[in-house]
Amino acid sequence: MTAPRVPAINPVVPPIAPAVPSVAPMAPPPPPVGALSPPPPPNAAKGPGLDEHQLADLASRCAKLDQSDYFEVLLLERTATPADIKKAFYRESRTYHPDRFFHIEDKQLKEQVHELYKRVTEAYYVLRDDTKRKKYLADVAGSERAQKLRFTEASETETKAAAKKEQEEQIGTHPKGRQFYQQAQKDIDAGNWSAAERNLKMALTYEPSNPRYKESLAEAQKRLSDEAKSKGDSFKIR
Repeated sequence: MTAPRVPAINPVVPPIAPAVPSVAPMAPPPPPVGALSPPPPPNAAKGPGLDEHQLADLASRCAKLDQSDYFEVLLLERTATPADIKKAFYRESRTYHPDRFFHIEDKQLKEQVHELYKRVTEAYYVLRDDTKRKKYLADVAGSERAQKLRFTEASETETKAAAKKEQEEQIGTHPKGRQFYQQAQKDIDAGNWSAAERNLKMALTYEPSNPRYKESLAEAQKRLSDEAKSKGDSFKIR
């Protein structure tokens, strides 16, 4: 007996979506001939706020630090006043304070900033003090300028000794002279011009050429003369 014939079943094939042609992104048009290219991004290693001129200035100043005196370090004339010196110090601090460069990786730049700022603070320490500035001016104007550019511990000792000597010369080098002069100053503070005149004359017997004694005596005698005139005027008949 023959088996019944089974019809063949064709597999269902899903329709194939039509291929979408890929579109390549369009390249940007070439810049017109003669156009300037955009500037490169700023280099962090150059330091915050330092332009090319400042970087060149920094390198130039560091190269001649060993030959520069403190006035040149602060870019000042030697006739600069204390106010000028303070202003110059703050100006340099705003630009070259090492704290502004702590994150910079450029080792050479850091060293330059540190060395310049160290010399700037050193210059301010010396020049802001009247006594130190006076002695420093004499030092850098003399024949030993090259050896006197930096203020050292030895310079500090010399300055203190010079200040002490100057003070002694002003108030007297002779013990008796100083004693009478100091008493005269107390008389002046108390308004006792007659006693001040007497003590100053005694001081001058020990130091006849002391300019401070002479100046104080002249002032005391002027005050006594003014008092005498004032008393004479009060007795005049009006």
